[in-house]
Amino acid sequence: MQVGTVIGNVWATRKEDELTGLKFLFVQPEGPNGSPIDTPLVALDRIGAGVGDRVMVTKGSAARLVIKDKDLPIDAVIIGIIDSIDVERG
Repeated sequence: MQVGTVIGNVWATRKEDELTGLKFLFVQPEGPNGSPIDTPLVALDRIGAGVGDRVMVTKGSAARLVIKDKDLPIDAVIIGIIDSIDVERG
């Protein structure tokens, strides 16, 4: 799982049939202190996240199976909108 901030929308009028009606967002992955790491990625959003929201993203085969009884051609999905993060430094 990874934390990031939604930085934009992805619009695709033509896509695989299984993806019709699904929403995609650009997410900038972040480290524990909120600093950007890695390059932005495209993630499926089924929970209603929007630009500026901090989100949890899962990638790989877990993302592919997010919709029951469907094997979607995706590799990242937003699984939560973050309310707060507390990181203790030791």
